[in-house]
Amino acid sequence: MIRFSKVNKWYGEYHALTDVTEEVKKGEVVVVCGPSGSGKSTLIRTVNRLEEIQQGEITLDGQDIHAKNLDLNHFRTKVGFVFQQFNLFPHMSAIDNVCLAPVKVSGKSKSEAKERGMALLDRVGLAHKASSYPQQLSGGQQQRVAIARALAMEPPVMLFDEPTSALDPEMVGEVLNVMKSLARDGMTMMCVTHEMGFAREVADNVWFMDHGKLVETGKPDAFFANPTSDRAKRFLSDLRSH
Repeated sequence: MIRFSKVNKWYGEYHALTDVTEEVKKGEVVVVCGPSGSGKSTLIRTVNRLEEIQQGEITLDGQDIHAKNLDLNHFRTKVGFVFQQFNLFPHMSAIDNVCLAPVKVSGKSKSEAKERGMALLDRVGLAHKASSYPQQLSGGQQQRVAIARALAMEPPVMLFDEPTSALDPEMVGEVLNVMKSLARDGMTMMCVTHEMGFAREVADNVWFMDHGKLVETGKPDAFFANPTSDRAKRFLSDLRSH
């Protein structure tokens, strides 16, 4: 579903991604982890071209996402993205946040979008908050609305960029539970996260990055029990002591 082939990215002199080559299969959940500054968020943001690359190729469902003739706005409707900072429209209610793109981008009628939007809010446990505005919601609730909003375009792929790192600890679980239910339903997902319990329980594969390189990949059981690289061993040891 997503294929990276020798992907390189620079910010000026800084080499942010180095020869990243790997793939995410349809229906697979991949957790990308690693120390701060390792390139995790940069990598996931290349998938919907929030970040451009200078070398290599990224394909989504067989489509070269850096092709010259790509309709970027149409392409992005196929990639749900959930940010660290929620990014809800503050002047719109939860249901209006969820319905905006299906109406404006996909041309759905307001009634059809609202019916689907309410079903999605119900799915993330927030149907009762449909008319609430973001400032009336907790961080965990805002992030769940953001997930519903991303799902409203019925994307075949969902990307999560540290979706729980801006949340108070007691709110993390409610967001992870929604992500777990998506995984159970077979959604193709790439998740940048520090939640190693989620990685162990839900991921099909774990990708470990350091200094812009994909250092190792593996099944969660193998990665957590017996990482092969010294850098991953040190990372997991630091996590455990923390």
